[in-house]
Amino acid sequence: MCIAAWAWQSQPAHHLLLLFNRDEYHSRPTRPAGWWAAAEAEGKEILGGRDELGGGTWLGCTRDGKLAFLTNVREPSTRVGAKSRGELPVRFLQGNQCPLEYAEEIAKEADQYNGFNLVLADVHSGNMAYISNRPEGDPVVQKVFPGFHVLSNAAIDCPWPKALRLGQSFNRFLVTHDGAEFPLQQMVEQLMMDTVKPDRSAVPDTGVDPDWEYHLSSIFIDTEKGQARYGTRSMAAIAMKFNGEVIFYERYLESNLWKENLMQFELETA
Repeated sequence: MCIAAWAWQSQPAHHLLLLFNRDEYHSRPTRPAGWWAAAEAEGKEILGGRDELGGGTWLGCTRDGKLAFLTNVREPSTRVGAKSRGELPVRFLQGNQCPLEYAEEIAKEADQYNGFNLVLADVHSGNMAYISNRPEGDPVVQKVFPGFHVLSNAAIDCPWPKALRLGQSFNRFLVTHDGAEFPLQQMVEQLMMDTVKPDRSAVPDTGVDPDWEYHLSSIFIDTEKGQARYGTRSMAAIAMKFNGEVIFYERYLESNLWKENLMQFELETA
């Protein structure tokens, strides 16, 4: 289901600081973060994880300063035969449209997907956009303004307990570590491995089973549904600096072992 928190154009040395947890069934085949391109694309690579079932991604960035990430909207049922939501970030990252142009294009076909929240950014132009196809009807398309934001499985900045908790802890961390360098590994370990759940009375009512909703109410998730293990499969932190340096840290689960990736690259000039 996923959760993200980020600081957009509000830190002295950074375009963007992003934290992201991906939640999924452990049996779903997944590649850890690395450079790759969709089969039909020529040359424009994405740095991010890859869903081997659908072929898309939940989080990725490119050398030309684009970034996109995706969360599902929690709802009691999904439509069989819907398009894979993971293709939405890929199309933006390998295309040439600005965030709002792409969001408006996706709005025309948003009913072909199950519920999603999609955030799109271009650090060179300083633009960030958000689109969601829930509630059903006219999709929500809006500009994301500089500052702190949190996104879980409802609308952007919706005050779910886990979103509030992550937003507050993220803000405190940045204030405590006031400076140009932020320890991404430490941020992930301290903020994204949080297993605290709220009181059951505070858990949102999304129409799914209340017990299942409660098990999903922490920032870091590790639970079971039937005989299938479900939970946080990867945790990522991305720093995109004004000097052009990008750092991508990932902690991911593979064969029941936690492993790490640390990748760096320089942004291409606009």
